[in-house]
Amino acid sequence: MSHGFELEPSLAPGSLRPKNAAVSALATGLNLLNALVLRLSMLALVLAASVLTWSVVTRYFLKSATDWQDEVAVFLLVGATFMTTAHVQSLRGHVGIEAFANLLPPLVNRLRLFLVDIISTLFCTFFSWKSWALFHEAWSEGQTTSSSFAPPLWIPYSLMAVGMSILTLQLLLQTLVHLTGGEVSKANK
Repeated sequence: MSHGFELEPSLAPGSLRPKNAAVSALATGLNLLNALVLRLSMLALVLAASVLTWSVVTRYFLKSATDWQDEVAVFLLVGATFMTTAHVQSLRGHVGIEAFANLLPPLVNRLRLFLVDIISTLFCTFFSWKSWALFHEAWSEGQTTSSSFAPPLWIPYSLMAVGMSILTLQLLLQTLVHLTGGEVSKANK
């Protein structure tokens, strides 16, 4: 497994240079969306930390129950986690086994990456579909959590569904770049 510190500098968002105009437009749009989502997710993490800190202070000093803070923090963390997966994938920053990557010839390594992108796209497409099904079920049935605060479950399910859908688009983009003969810019080295 590689943690990236021993490899070449990671790909910056926007370093994917598809040769096809339509694929290039998709790449540009996803890069802009990923940048916006990343900033919103950073804010969500700060808010989750603030809510949990408030919860601890309130429980310790004021001796009051704080059931809503835990669920709000969990919803924010779920959103930040799922919504940023496409950005992480754009950097190829997800956990991967790279033991043989440097040993393989470049053509075989490109084929390996292509196959991994196809399989990942298929899996994430299925995961997205199931997430949208959960969202629809929670929305149409008015499902809530079992706590006394009882926030609606469509909130985390919608964040999960949107995040997985954006990740699926990112993986599809990477697959299309392979198919259309795109390249990765070496400008940031």
